[in-house]
Amino acid sequence: MALVMGVDSSTQSCKVVIADAATGEVVRTGRAAHPDGTEVDPSAWWDALRAAIADAGGLADVEAWSIAGQQHGMVALDDAGRVVRDALLWNDTRSAEAAADLTAELGASALAERTGLVPVASFTVTKLRWLADHEPVNAARVAAVALPHDWLTWRLRGYGPDRPRLDELVTDRSDASGTGYWGATGYDRKILSRALRRDAADVVLPRVLSPHEHVSDAAASGAAASDAVGSGAVVRRVAPGAGDNAGAALGLGARIGDAVVSIGTSGTVFAVTDAPVRDASGTVAGFADAAGGWLPLIATLNAARVLDATADLLGVDHEGLSALALAAAPGAGGLVLQPWFEGERTPNRPDATATLFGMTLAGTTRENLARAAIEGVLCGLAFGLDAIRAQGVEATRVLLIGGAAQSPAVRAIAAEVFDVPVSVPEPREYVALGAAAQAAWVLTGSRPTWGAHAAPVTDRKTMPEIVTQWRERMP
Repeated sequence: MALVMGVDSSTQSCKVVIADAATGEVVRTGRAAHPDGTEVDPSAWWDALRAAIADAGGLADVEAWSIAGQQHGMVALDDAGRVVRDALLWNDTRSAEAAADLTAELGASALAERTGLVPVASFTVTKLRWLADHEPVNAARVAAVALPHDWLTWRLRGYGPDRPRLDELVTDRSDASGTGYWGATGYDRKILSRALRRDAADVVLPRVLSPHEHVSDAAASGAAASDAVGSGAVVRRVAPGAGDNAGAALGLGARIGDAVVSIGTSGTVFAVTDAPVRDASGTVAGFADAAGGWLPLIATLNAARVLDATADLLGVDHEGLSALALAAAPGAGGLVLQPWFEGERTPNRPDATATLFGMTLAGTTRENLARAAIEGVLCGLAFGLDAIRAQGVEATRVLLIGGAAQSPAVRAIAAEVFDVPVSVPEPREYVALGAAAQAAWVLTGSRPTWGAHAAPVTDRKTMPEIVTQWRERMP
């Protein structure tokens, strides 16, 4: 039995699955926590990756591996392979002004055409402009720019400050497409130079591998292997890796017609397409996927943590929050929660705060507040799905994933909010499984067809007017 490893290095933790390359059956798992915050020393991710691999029993019998990870985070390296400053993560909104400046300088339509994106604070290009404007000494030291999964792949292959081969940095289409300086024809150095406010022709960017292309780890290259990889005779193939949403699409086996709604730290809606999407409004990001196609996506900054905060406020656990919400009628008695607790990306309001309105003496109940929180999160995602479909993307069903998808109230209300059938796949680590599928792909030469079993939500009562009412009540 050939084994492969898939990694999900997310905002909150590092998850490792080791699976049978032929069947996708998971044989071992590991996990380690990441620190909180929107600004993180990448060494914490490296420590967590090694701990999670050890927790999963190591790599001695693994023949191929792949790392998927949170998108957009800026990992700037100097010419000695050292991290220039703590990484700014996707949910760090300090670069909102930089995003507006780049859009004004280069034009929203031109940027959408060149990269599939219009800059918002999440994207790497805006963080580089922020660095140039606020930390010019650090910006001048930048010799290479990587994303979290790129950098971790580089480190696990045996590179780093002790072996600073910047030319060995690799990535994939999906993560490159979230930088703001990559498009269908490759990297756009003019945009990168504009972001850094200097000629960036000599800045090293990770080589973009095709979906089934591989490189070797340090053991295979004959170099001193990292302690996490270990040494030995096994020649391990290293897959390109992926952004987290593209990894989830691979793990789910998502195909054209599927819209994936993920409710985790962030909320995302994405669909698999065979043609790129270019939305000059900036609402829909025209990302690439990890299989050679495209993955138009919207993201919200406020998702499962809205439910965490509401449950804490009401003094219940998530099971109790679900029970309260199911006891309320659709529309939550007029209560509307605009859940922009930490600013928002869709719509692009990085400085926004949350608002609860529509309160009356009769309608302000614990049950209605619980339901308003869930409706607020889901209506924001339904708004995103509508934006994707407005770009000509087909959506015939919703696949609802993420930790919050296990809530009975979230499932039931999702079936009311979305106007296409909703199915909930069995709870699994789909990003890590997608990375494992990619590793199996480079090992065997064929894309796995592991897929996922998705059960439709029963007793579906579609009430898209909830979304209409929610939008109308937005200030």
